[in-house]
Amino acid sequence: MKILIPTAKEMNENQSSLGRSQLTPKSKIIIEELLKHSAEELEKLYKISPQMAEIEYQRIQNLSKNEAETYPALHLFDGLMYRNIKRKDWTQEEESYIQEHLLLTSSLYGVIPALSPIAPHRLDFLVGLKPNGQRLKTFWREEYTKAVVDEDMLLSLLSSEFEDVFEKSVREKMLRFKFLEEKSGKLKSHSTISKKARGQFLTALMEAQVDHLDQIKQLSFAGFTYRADLSDDKELVFVKEE
Repeated sequence: MKILIPTAKEMNENQSSLGRSQLTPKSKIIIEELLKHSAEELEKLYKISPQMAEIEYQRIQNLSKNEAETYPALHLFDGLMYRNIKRKDWTQEEESYIQEHLLLTSSLYGVIPALSPIAPHRLDFLVGLKPNGQRLKTFWREEYTKAVVDEDMLLSLLSSEFEDVFEKSVREKMLRFKFLEEKSGKLKSHSTISKKARGQFLTALMEAQVDHLDQIKQLSFAGFTYRADLSDDKELVFVKEE
């Protein structure tokens, strides 16, 4: 069983470095393509502020020279989902669970173990970059698919942006999750609920050492419980009541 989560734009570099970056050949191709862009061009390409474009320009320069500091991927990213994942004071069993089951999907690094060393970067699959003349999703599709094709159970906490990188045969194997809140008799969902719940759900999987479908359905976390009446074979629904 593998659990798939996406990267995030928010990052926390206020932590101990794991050392300088060493990129794979595939990642180097992407950096070489990014090196062709000035800070002003990155501003348009990434749709970010001039200040952020300057930061990203310097990050790319450092990555190209193997001078970028790296951090454990699960601890570097600091978006809402990540902030709701238990990331410290792990038991030995919890750390082993993360190492065995959790994979991050990155547009720069590919599909990687959760604690892999990576350097800060903002690249995602919505950026119109074309390494080797290919869209980023096409560029990564074969490697993404190979990383999980032999897994019998895939839990996806990904957005469609990341899921679409995998070949159809892999996407069809994914078990997805929906997190809803019930208020005044109505079920509601929005990005804040979903992002927080994904982190809380991952924490519950880790703490309970879940590795079977039946165990997932028994989980209760942060007020959420499984709703069989709203679920099907492809998507499990959890509801948090008022």
